[in-house]
Amino acid sequence: MNARNHAWIAARPVAHRGLHDTARGIIENSIAAARSAVAAGYAIECDVQRTKDGELVVFHDESLERLTESAGRVCDFTADALARIALRGSSEKIPRLADFLAAIGGNTPLVVEIKSDFDGDLTAARRAAALLAHYHGPVAVESFDPEPMAFLRENAEALGVSHIPLGMVAEARYDQDDWPALTAAQRAELTHFLHYSRTRPDFISWNVADMPHAIPLLAREGLHIPVTTWTVRSREQAGRARQWTDQIVFEGFAP
Repeated sequence: MNARNHAWIAARPVAHRGLHDTARGIIENSIAAARSAVAAGYAIECDVQRTKDGELVVFHDESLERLTESAGRVCDFTADALARIALRGSSEKIPRLADFLAAIGGNTPLVVEIKSDFDGDLTAARRAAALLAHYHGPVAVESFDPEPMAFLRENAEALGVSHIPLGMVAEARYDQDDWPALTAAQRAELTHFLHYSRTRPDFISWNVADMPHAIPLLAREGLHIPVTTWTVRSREQAGRARQWTDQIVFEGFAP
């Protein structure tokens, strides 16, 4: 795979967790946020978490407190239980990935980020592959964690996802305070991109705060794969970011 096959990844600005706006009751990673992005002509990035029964829901945080009136870890609830929990400030519930995909219906590019505990559990990767193998529309999968991406890369044909671009989300530093679950070996692997031979990403999404940086520069200029940058929160920041990247992942303004 190469950038020529996946030019759509960088074709449109990517709405981070959908085009959300809490003032209007449109909550991040909700179906309303997805539909808002489609209507505005933006691509969408969303996050998926594994549930207790092995399903995937579209939700960023490991726990429910910030975005709902409930409490606890997402992975300790079944998908049915989560589907009954309302998003704070909205009448919408936490969506299953299957329902999120149906709402988008292939009408705009979608990037699905697999959230992870960095514990080697491949349940989310397997379920994402099963749901996306027959999805009709431009879709990519990414993660901070090399393990699900290496698994999808190695087994793409058997899983029916060899047509789907696979990417790595990354940044320059993985400090203990921000990444407490990582071992020293994992920290080194991520910092120096030592997983490359296993993940072989079709694209990279890099922290805008770390631009410029050698890894995305070499990926873009040397390997000719698309580089997006997250999370851009102003036109001024977008202008600075564009000289080092192919597209922005944005929120809080209209690019």
